[in-house]
Amino acid sequence: MLDPVGKHPYPDALRPDETPAPHALLAPVTWLLGTWAGQGRGSYPTLDEEFVYAQEVTFSHDGRPFLHYEARAWLLDTDGAPLRPSARESGWWRVQAEGRVEALITQPTGIAEILVGRAADGAVDMTTEQVALAPTAKEVVATRRRYTLTDTGSLDFLHDLAAVGRPLQHHLAARLRRAGGN
Repeated sequence: MLDPVGKHPYPDALRPDETPAPHALLAPVTWLLGTWAGQGRGSYPTLDEEFVYAQEVTFSHDGRPFLHYEARAWLLDTDGAPLRPSARESGWWRVQAEGRVEALITQPTGIAEILVGRAADGAVDMTTEQVALAPTAKEVVATRRRYTLTDTGSLDFLHDLAAVGRPLQHHLAARLRRAGGN
């Protein structure tokens, strides 16, 4: 993208066919870059039964010290076919010195979370610092998210949840594989 006069490219603008090098602060999380997809299981005391879901998570960057995060999920039937969309999230993971991670994650259900944690040795572990709720959102008071790169190259995702009067406890677990070889 050129400046309004059309003479110089903006410093952080890139052509669509160029990929910037990751910022040095992203070193503890560069293994996350790309799109991951797979299946998982979920449960919670307020739900009637355990469920199976498909999940797709994408981590990208533009050369600055943060990741763009996007996640989508679909509930699956007993044959593994999608029933309907489930969760959706978008946000930013700000990576600081020594692997500190600050994540801002929003959901269309009216929930915005700020999580803090660490990235080290192929794992990211974050817990809630703050939750903001829209007036009609369900009560969520805390979460914990863990992303772990396994020896086989898959990404294990665990999500604990404290919501609707229940204490922090297991909610979701998924195993994701890098999609499309990216």
